Amino acid sequence: MLILVTGATGKVGQRFIAGLLDDPRFSKARIRALCHNRLLEETDRVEVARGSIADRDCVVAALEGVTHVLHLATCKETPADIMDVTVRGLFWLLEEFRASATSQQFILIGGDAGVGHFYHRHDGPITEHAPHRAYPGGYALSKVLEEVMLEQFGIQYGTNGCCLRAPWIMAKDDFKYTLSFGSDVFGGPDWKTLVPEGDARRYAQTGAVPLLRDADGRPLKRNFVHVDDLVSAILAAIDNPRAKRQLFNICMDSPVDYGEVATYLARTRGLAAVDIPSQYHSNWMDNSKAKYLLGWQPSYDLERLIDSAWQYERSEDDPRIVWYPG
Repeated sequence: MLILVTGATGKVGQRFIAGLLDDPRFSKARIRALCHNRLLEETDRVEVARGSIADRDCVVAALEGVTHVLHLATCKETPADIMDVTVRGLFWLLEEFRASATSQQFILIGGDAGVGHFYHRHDGPITEHAPHRAYPGGYALSKVLEEVMLEQFGIQYGTNGCCLRAPWIMAKDDFKYTLSFGSDVFGGPDWKTLVPEGDARRYAQTGAVPLLRDADGRPLKRNFVHVDDLVSAILAAIDNPRAKRQLFNICMDSPVDYGEVATYLARTRGLAAVDIPSQYHSNWMDNSKAKYLLGWQPSYDLERLIDSAWQYERSEDDPRIVWYPG
């Protein structure tokens, strides 16, 4: 088994590589990490290929002898790159994969941006049958195109593809910084822009957290997944016959409720909450299909997600760096 991992230096890629190398089920598996801007250290089971998936020649070389592909590489809101890397790059990967004599399984990590997460109202749980509904911007559109392209290659050529659709992926202290009123906020909304400047500075100093409300005035519910749970789902899907040409929602059992977050942080850490109205919509991704077909279970609930983020201590050689905008 030789697994090509794109986006191998990201939070999911690095955690997946470590998880696979430690898993006795894959003791003979080798990894080829396709790296563009950053590199990994090579070992007896990990080799590094350099280049961009937007370059067909690079993709051809990277796929030589590969049995499995785990496709993680993506772009956020970078219009100059998003079509070349995310869309064309996936096309070259799928084209070469389907023509390869050694190819066995292609796993794509999708995203709930493809169904609009909290930008669109959903009348019920978001299952794998929910229609694609991108929100404004290139990133959400690219997630729709990725899922559709993988599905169509299965229809056109019988490609053994599997898509694991993940919401916002948390690792280390990420979740803590999703709630920051400072300039160190991770992702969006950018809370400091939603309150007066002086208030934002005070909230950042005291560690206050936003209590985001949905368009109906209730505490907003939004889906998350911890990187460890996503990696366990990837490992469960590898060579699983029940994963063939399937789409799975991979997320926590319940969405994160900003009201419950505020209550728990007030009780456990004495942090104040700040009401933030919005026109966003609560939603609930249904992960029962992955549980049933893959035998997978998430291990993170709300309290563990919060506690792990607040208890995480960074070492000096592990600075907090966000590698993509948005």
